[in-house]
Amino acid sequence: MIKKTNLADSLKKASEPEKVITAKTSQPEQPQPEAKSEVPPSRVGKKAIAGHFDPAVGKQLRQLALDNDTTVQALLEEALNDLFLKYGKSPIA
Repeated sequence: MIKKTNLADSLKKASEPEKVITAKTSQPEQPQPEAKSEVPPSRVGKKAIAGHFDPAVGKQLRQLALDNDTTVQALLEEALNDLFLKYGKSPIA
């Protein structure tokens, strides 16, 4: 018979930081946190904007990008600028 493990205990154990013993000091050390990845230059000073839509919306948007040899990003910029103009705002996207 297979022994069932307690999920809560497994999660607690998995979330605890590992202790590393070095040969020099024989003292436990905390692992170094992973360095954050660099932000691509095209995203510096930018803010992500998101929404929740039907999956068909995403599929149709990607298809429009393919059909027009452009990117989803460019289509969203165009759509936002059109929306801003419609409401009397400057097209800044």
